[in-house]
Amino acid sequence: MNVQVTIDTEFEAMVSTEWLETLVKHVLEDHFEDQNTQVSIALEDDVAVHELNLQYREVDSTTDVLSFEGGYQDPETGLFHLGDIIISLPRAQAQAAGHALSDELTLLVVHGVLHLLGHDHGDGPEKERMQAAQDAVLQQLGCPLQPRL
Repeated sequence: MNVQVTIDTEFEAMVSTEWLETLVKHVLEDHFEDQNTQVSIALEDDVAVHELNLQYREVDSTTDVLSFEGGYQDPETGLFHLGDIIISLPRAQAQAAGHALSDELTLLVVHGVLHLLGHDHGDGPEKERMQAAQDAVLQQLGCPLQPRL
């Protein structure tokens, strides 16, 4: 399993790449059978996330986390590229008012990985399945936050 972490230079001192790798691997090990997998995760500023949200979702605002499904075999590594997760660190910091930034990032990473695994929080049963999966992973990780879908 391979996790590629990119952190905007402005935020490098705030978050450990190793911690993010471990977090993504934990979720994948428990919820995805194919261990010959790669995921990329990037922590960016609001401007970059806003631009991606506008370009790919046609939503003219920033958001906390975006997930882009891969679904192909990477020709360079031979690994199945599950997808990419982009997190706005400034948005995560704002949402972390009253609790630890690490807990907020845990919630956002888990949420993003679950999207890559096919979960959605649209309507009814699908939202309930994602809520249950997210809650279970957060409990396993000892994260005290309640999922927000």
